[in-house]
Amino acid sequence: MITLRNSVQLIGRLGNEPEIKTFDTGTKKASFSLATNENYYNNKGEKVEETQWH
Repeated sequence: MITLRNSVQLIGRLGNEPEIKTFDTGTKKASFSLATNENYYNNKGEKVEETQWH
């Protein structure tokens, strides 16, 4: 049997404080927004910074 595992690593800045929810079973879930930036130069030679929220 083959086990597949995907892994993603995002490095960025938190958009707000993490929200932690505790369920009746005792398990917890943390939710937060994360901003990542991409910098590049366009055809005119101008520096462009794009922000994506995850």
